Amino acid sequence: MHHTRAANESLDDYRISSSAEILDLLRQVQDQRALVTLSSPDGASYTTLLCGVDPRVGLISFGADGSDASLQALLESEEIVAVVYLDRIKVQFDIEGLVHVRGQNEALNARLPQLAYRFQRRSAFRVQPFTAQGPVAEFRHPAMPDMRLSLRVLDVSLSGVALFLPEDVPAIASGVRIGQCHIRLDADTELDVGLVIHHVTAIHPDTRGSRLGCELTSLQGHDRSLQHYIHQTQKRRSALTG
Repeated sequence: MHHTRAANESLDDYRISSSAEILDLLRQVQDQRALVTLSSPDGASYTTLLCGVDPRVGLISFGADGSDASLQALLESEEIVAVVYLDRIKVQFDIEGLVHVRGQNEALNARLPQLAYRFQRRSAFRVQPFTAQGPVAEFRHPAMPDMRLSLRVLDVSLSGVALFLPEDVPAIASGVRIGQCHIRLDADTELDVGLVIHHVTAIHPDTRGSRLGCELTSLQGHDRSLQHYIHQTQKRRSALTG
């Protein structure tokens, strides 16, 4: 692995080598149930959750599904990098000594990283849905529980969705939490999640409505199907744009 010196120096700006700080980062990843993507230079990748951080024995553990072919491909790699987004900031560290532990509590164990990099993230990767009838998010209006809303999904990422709120629907303020929301992205992808409304912005005078920028909470195992949906949508879009 030859890095140019300039690349190394620019990476130094983002480097975290304090073990206390690395531990704090890893605990945040675990507490926020942030999705971690493990990948290798030859293109193998596996997305999972960090489920254990044990500084005493110097190990971290990730959830594993041994029947997944992409995990098998990853385990054959010599070089593995973990990437995770914390509050929209990219965190990256090398995975050393990855071991697949089978049995009742199946897991992926690795050594506690000595180095991590935190990059300010420019923008979340989002995809615009394809289907003409379009994906919808259904929930009760937080201020008027008798009113059931069915809002169009404008875009979706691994951590959030943007919804279109027509002007004839009573406004929803930023900061509001919605405990139960059913999102139907396509025939194969339906999610029961919670939402936190972060941003409410008027889209355009002509559209007569606003855009609700929402964080997804309590994904409860839907993360894989969401990732699959985003991946498939990306693939279809790039096939169309050629």
